[in-house]
Amino acid sequence: MYRLILLSSFLFFLTANVQANNQQEIEQLLAQKDAPFGVVFEIVEGNDDALQWAIPAVNKYIRQLRERFPGIGLAVVSHGSEQFGLMKNQKKENALVHTAVQSLVASDVPVHVCGTHASWRGKTADDFPDYVDVTPAGPTEIRNYEAMGYVLIEIKH
Repeated sequence: MYRLILLSSFLFFLTANVQANNQQEIEQLLAQKDAPFGVVFEIVEGNDDALQWAIPAVNKYIRQLRERFPGIGLAVVSHGSEQFGLMKNQKKENALVHTAVQSLVASDVPVHVCGTHASWRGKTADDFPDYVDVTPAGPTEIRNYEAMGYVLIEIKH
């Protein structure tokens, strides 16, 4: 029992620390004299509902970055189980997430999901709305952004 309590406490502090680390990463970028070329936000979670907390977090970070660096390039890549919350058949169930993603895309922040991961569940680009870019491989998309000079921020809960 003591071990379970100790483990639970450790996981709680680890989760809180990870969330704080995302904000610290943003604050470090904001403190720079010059903007990085861009920032790519990576979301890869095993939880199908993770976009319900991840997209609002990304929106918060984007607002902060754009306020300081209006011309900064921004992108989001989701390549875990959470990406399936962006499928067309989830639009009603995940209306707030879909609306937020549409708003991101409308403000020149592309949102990508992983076509390879989708194929593992028998899904194709046709299963996602037009405002979501289904890229062949999420990790490769991230590396492409990094090659252009984007800073990677891994969104964690």
